[in-house]
Amino acid sequence: MLGAAEEEEDEGDQGDGLSRDSSEEEEEDEEEERRIREGFIVDEDEDEEAEEEDASDRKRRRKRRKRRHRRDEEEEDLEEDDIALLQENTGADFSHRLTRLRRGRASTSPAPAASSSKRKVVVQSSDEDDLDNDATAHDIANIWDDDRGGRADEDEDMDLDDMDNFIEYEDEEMDGTGIMDEAEREERRKKRRRMEKERRKALGNRPELSGIDANAWDEIHQVFGDGSDYAWALEDDNEYDEELQQQKLDMKYTDVFEPSEIRARMLTEDDDLIRAQDTPERMQLATSSLSLTNVTLATRYEWQEEDLDDAAPWVLTRLSPSKDREFLQSSGRYHKYLQDLVEAIKFSLRCLFMLEFEVPYIYAYKRDYITYFNPEDMRTKLDLLSQDELWRIYSLGQKYSSFLERRAALDVFYGKLGVKDSYFETELRRKLGSVEMVADATEWLGMKYPRPVDKGKMPAEIRFHDDVEEQEPVLKKHQRPSRISAYEVAKKSVVAKLAEGFGISSQHIVSNFSSHRMYDVEDPDLNPIALADQFVDPDPTKTQPPEELLRRARMIVATELGKDPLLRQAIRDAFKTDALVSVTPTERGIAKIDEHNQYYNFKYLCNKPIAEMLETPQFLNVLAAEHEHLVMVSVTLHPDAYARFERKLGEAFESSSYSETAKAWNEERSRVVQETLEGHLVPVGVKWIREWLRDEVEDWLSKRCAIELRNRTDVMPYVTPTTQPGDTPSVLAISWGKGDPQKDAITMVSLDEAGRFREHMKIDNLVDEEPKGQFRDLVQRRRPDVIAIGGFSLNTTKLSQRVKETIGRKQTAEQPQSWGSDPPPEGDLNVPVIYTQDEVARIYQHSKRAEEEFGALSTIARYCVGLARYVQSPLNEYAALGSDITAISFDEDCQQSLPHDKLLFALERVLVDLTNKVGVDINRAITDSYYQRLLPLVCGLGPRKAQTLVKKIAAMGGTVINRETFIKSSLLTTKIFLNSAGFLRIVNDTTPMAKHSKNRQSEDAEASDPLDNTRIHPEDYELARKMATDALELDEEDIHDEHPSHVVLTIMRDEDNERKLNELNLDDFAVSLFETNQDKKRYTLFDIRREILKPFGDLRKSYRLPASWDVLTMLTGETPRTLRTGLIVSVLVIRTLKRSDKGGGGGAVAVRLNSGIEGIIEKGYLADTLDVEVEELFPKGRTIPAVVFHVDMVPETDSFWVRLSARQSDVVQGDSQYRRVRPDEYWGHSQYERDMDVQKRKKRAEANQTRRVIKHPNFHNSNSAQAEAYLDKQQRGDVVIRPSSKGQDHLAVTWKVDDKLYQHIDVTEPNADVTGQSPGNRFFVEGGKEYSDLDELIVNHVQAIARRVEELMAHEKFKAGPEDELHLFLKNFVKANPSKSAYGFTLNRRKPGHFNLCFLANKSSAVQTWPVRVAPEAYYLFDAPAPGVPELCDAFKVRHLNESQNKALGGGVTPYPGRTPARTPGHVTPGHTSVRHPARTPNPYGGQPPHPSSTPYNGAPPYGAPPPNQYGYQTPGYPPARTPAHPGTQPLPAGMNPQRAAMLQSSGGWGATNSGGWGS
Repeated sequence: MLGAAEEEEDEGDQGDGLSRDSSEEEEEDEEEERRIREGFIVDEDEDEEAEEEDASDRKRRRKRRKRRHRRDEEEEDLEEDDIALLQENTGADFSHRLTRLRRGRASTSPAPAASSSKRKVVVQSSDEDDLDNDATAHDIANIWDDDRGGRADEDEDMDLDDMDNFIEYEDEEMDGTGIMDEAEREERRKKRRRMEKERRKALGNRPELSGIDANAWDEIHQVFGDGSDYAWALEDDNEYDEELQQQKLDMKYTDVFEPSEIRARMLTEDDDLIRAQDTPERMQLATSSLSLTNVTLATRYEWQEEDLDDAAPWVLTRLSPSKDREFLQSSGRYHKYLQDLVEAIKFSLRCLFMLEFEVPYIYAYKRDYITYFNPEDMRTKLDLLSQDELWRIYSLGQKYSSFLERRAALDVFYGKLGVKDSYFETELRRKLGSVEMVADATEWLGMKYPRPVDKGKMPAEIRFHDDVEEQEPVLKKHQRPSRISAYEVAKKSVVAKLAEGFGISSQHIVSNFSSHRMYDVEDPDLNPIALADQFVDPDPTKTQPPEELLRRARMIVATELGKDPLLRQAIRDAFKTDALVSVTPTERGIAKIDEHNQYYNFKYLCNKPIAEMLETPQFLNVLAAEHEHLVMVSVTLHPDAYARFERKLGEAFESSSYSETAKAWNEERSRVVQETLEGHLVPVGVKWIREWLRDEVEDWLSKRCAIELRNRTDVMPYVTPTTQPGDTPSVLAISWGKGDPQKDAITMVSLDEAGRFREHMKIDNLVDEEPKGQFRDLVQRRRPDVIAIGGFSLNTTKLSQRVKETIGRKQTAEQPQSWGSDPPPEGDLNVPVIYTQDEVARIYQHSKRAEEEFGALSTIARYCVGLARYVQSPLNEYAALGSDITAISFDEDCQQSLPHDKLLFALERVLVDLTNKVGVDINRAITDSYYQRLLPLVCGLGPRKAQTLVKKIAAMGGTVINRETFIKSSLLTTKIFLNSAGFLRIVNDTTPMAKHSKNRQSEDAEASDPLDNTRIHPEDYELARKMATDALELDEEDIHDEHPSHVVLTIMRDEDNERKLNELNLDDFAVSLFETNQDKKRYTLFDIRREILKPFGDLRKSYRLPASWDVLTMLTGETPRTLRTGLIVSVLVIRTLKRSDKGGGGGAVAVRLNSGIEGIIEKGYLADTLDVEVEELFPKGRTIPAVVFHVDMVPETDSFWVRLSARQSDVVQGDSQYRRVRPDEYWGHSQYERDMDVQKRKKRAEANQTRRVIKHPNFHNSNSAQAEAYLDKQQRGDVVIRPSSKGQDHLAVTWKVDDKLYQHIDVTEPNADVTGQSPGNRFFVEGGKEYSDLDELIVNHVQAIARRVEELMAHEKFKAGPEDELHLFLKNFVKANPSKSAYGFTLNRRKPGHFNLCFLANKSSAVQTWPVRVAPEAYYLFDAPAPGVPELCDAFKVRHLNESQNKALGGGVTPYPGRTPARTPGHVTPGHTSVRHPARTPNPYGGQPPHPSSTPYNGAPPYGAPPPNQYGYQTPGYPPARTPAHPGTQPLPAGMNPQRAAMLQSSGGWGATNSGGWGS
């Protein structure tokens, strides 16, 4: 082989005695030879070993081989001169034979004579190497040969080139002596000739090489060789390919695909775990199975039988208000069945959490255990639990599982504490009943038994400043706050002993509160103050007054009571029944929430009971408004409930003695009770009740959406006179799109009964005869059972009319029952034409699924496919949406307030219920990808398990014969089979079942079973066979040799089967089964009888045609809210009616709304007087306002129009009373009236304010925000003079200090012009400075300050940016220069025009800040003036030096630690707080608080942001709110109504803002 030859070359180099060039010599020791020999001499046995070597060894050999090959190429280049010399001397051609020269090898044979040249000796290579080279060359030469088979009848004496034997490559393997006889050599030579002949023969047979003679081929061979030169590369590639192949084997899909793609394909480790476990998929997930991208595994608690006894009552109390009212209350009508209900809940929990059966299985096959069953009272039929209540039990069971898990964790935590607490073990532990109580108990234990602090850590309070500074750069951690609370500090002091003076422990107080008074209170002999005085510390430096000690003692007891889990649960129960919700609007909300806003209903909600908010989405809207900072929500306890709770807790705590000391202590105890409630219990209750109420309302709203989905999907396919209920009709779907005759074609799609796409056609119109003929041909050819129509505009009604005319079907409003239900005459094209819901089709047309299924169809054609599929099965269409189902609107007002996951859970459960109610044909699901989307909704399955099931069935042939195959072929695990078997339908052939031979058992396993085509569960097959046998009055001997279900097939085909089965007394049969096996099978027996009569009969309701408003909304977008009576809308006049049309007489006007729906204004409603010229008053193309007073809709005749009135008397009244949102019943009238009065006063003040017009270039009639917006683009120092909100005798001067920083100066004008037209001649600013005119004020005051600001900002000690950056700079500087101090200036952004002087004395101190005030005449450091910046710096140094010396001598210290006090508010320039409140004129009176509208909570614009300009140029920053009209006030004047109507129309639809839904 090639490797062996190369190794032999190395040995030849060492063995021969030939001279070599010094540059080519290699120093190889024996170890190197051994490695080379081991690495390159490869025989057949070693070849197998080489495959087992690791990748590193192969890579090392590959690199060594490449180096050796490069060396050989260099040597061969040196031999070219020698070859040329040989050719000159002999005249022979050696180029095509000397393909590869090899080094000589050590041998006992005489070496040839040394050449005078530097080339190496040409020696004989080994036979194996030669054969390998020939084989390689043969393989390369035969790349054109397809058959690769040479002919066997070749002549061995072929005539080769005459130079073939000039140089012999005798490198055969030699024996031990190294000698090979001539016969063996000749045999090998013949073999090589034979191979060469085969190569040439093969090349000669190729048509690509025809016409190439032997000489030409020899020349090609001489130039390109036979390919053996590159054998090393091929060998290297082979090993590289093997390495790649191994890498491919080791590669995982996680190395190739993105994580999101892996999750979408359900290939994560969690997905594999879900597939492998024998647990229903939905029970393994904490999220909806419809969402494939957000998968979270559920943590499952292993339930025990004893857990069911506590769980059943726990679930019952939370199940539903109806169950509480009818079963739990003693006056309930079903109270006597309470124990049966508890047992039903207990059985349901066992099935759900121990046996792992899903809800559809329990409701279908274990229904007898959740209904009342009494063998002695078979007449009473009572459903204890419904299917929706089973889902509720499952949700509550999951919460109880979480409670059990956390309670177990609490027990572990208590065990680790290593304490014995009788109160916890006897009182708390057994009364824990919720997750909240477990959390409270954990917190209580942590408070009572705090864990010791790690001694290895240095307490935070004794860490030195140097240590922190040195560790900061390394650790880069923020200092943690102290975890020691005030309670812990007091508990470790003598105050804890004082707290014992209350005479009773907190635990005993709670015990007295929870039950009858069990523990008495012992009063101390001393009164509280006297007793506290005994605990005063004698050290005068640590002395605290007795009142403070007593306060801390009260805090200890109040904290212990407030942390008690039983008291916390009691306050939660009180809030749950007696909480009151109130809403107060913010300043922003007062202005924004007007009468037409959806939040107006609860804008002033006052003390609404929480019980009245459980079944309304109002609270979700309240939270949404709070999130938008429009309102503030407060939850309080009803005063009576608060008083009861306080009184009860006080009675459990107070002493029964009547002494003066006892009274004093009872007063202290009452203070403890009040502190406990206000500081601990009430905040806990408020926080919990908000979350609980939100969760309850979300559950109610999601349930309402689920009910709407059930109404839409719990319907069978459309039934025609020629089809049976449950049969799927063939559908022809037609749509005109937007109905534009110039752009949109009429698209038609036909689906057959199996849902398969059959035909697609487009026509231009249904007016011309040619397209009408094409349409008739399509209908005649496909014979659809129904024609479904949908579209995006009202022109679809015209399409519907044309379709009915073309196929000869006439439908009128007088015959509404004929709409889609009349049988067509024989031989006629009279096919039912219906409108159908298109909400799913609208989503489908743009979906990726539609593109994959019908990529060649247009978007509108895919829309038609969605329409047709919806008519065939609404359930299939909704199920195919997956997680996109939440895009469908089920609640117009508040669905968007629901969390996506919660809504998806509710909708998924509806789809699961209905899918199992209908059943899934498993064999059809394997072949039909669209129908297959129902399979994951089957009980027990899910997307992953369904995917695995489909793959397994497809691998075994794609067909399931009977339900036994699921188990015998390991298609399903045991629990999954039990859950899903009854819902997986296997449609059998109708051929009679033949008699079976003796080997009947094996044949039965491969035969179909008629019971597999029913909803009967395999575990009840024997009951079905027994019923069939009894109905046919047969004995077991009569059916002994038949298939076990042959008797079932017989009764199914019996024409009188219904009578025979009804004659069976199933109640007696059920009693007999119960007495025999304790099995409850009453409902099961009735279900078996129904399935035998009608296997998988459709139990759904009839197909529901869309209502009139549904059709109108689909085509126009209008809803009952947007077209309700009384609304004013804009309409376009399209023509004047000359004769009666749509009920209008002559002179009526036809109009069109913006949504496309047409309307009519009858002559009597055109004007207040009848003698008007209609065409002049209402010309074509004119837009007028009109009032809606009736909407006429007749879908059967495709008629939709609106009746309106354009009379001025109707329009002038406006429509505010119709758009106004009705206030809630619990409306806070007093607060509403106060706010309205404030708003009116503000508007009146603004109206009375005279707009000043001063002739000055710097005067702008604007407010502060507008002035700042103007100066934002100006230079520093620019000035704006503007009116002030403080009155006519004030002006405000705003000048730009820096970017986004402005100073507002209040200017008093005592002799101002009352008309506001001209300025006065005296202007006073802060400090009593007086100026004679505005120019003097600007030059001598504002610009003087600006110059000083610029001077200081240009100083080297000034640092731009926030103050924190200067602090950081100072710290870094001092850290780098420990022996120095540092200081600097920065702008005071809280007081524009001022500076902060920050300095750091040394690294151990904190950064201190001193204020620097800028005045026209000087800088002021506190009260010390400095005429310039150098003097200011000197003043700082002198003051700092004096304070340092005073401190060293024991003088006074700075009253504020780490910070020198700033100037008092009285010395601050008026209006400096306007940086915080940019929309307000400065207020010099420091005692007046800022207006709430300027706080960030109320949504004030950030500092420097340009304000909105829609409020005019008034000074106040808060906009004038439009006063909402009271429900009883008159509407606005008539002149504004059309414009307001146009504005409302352009803002998104009439009444779109009114989505309150509470009385609107």
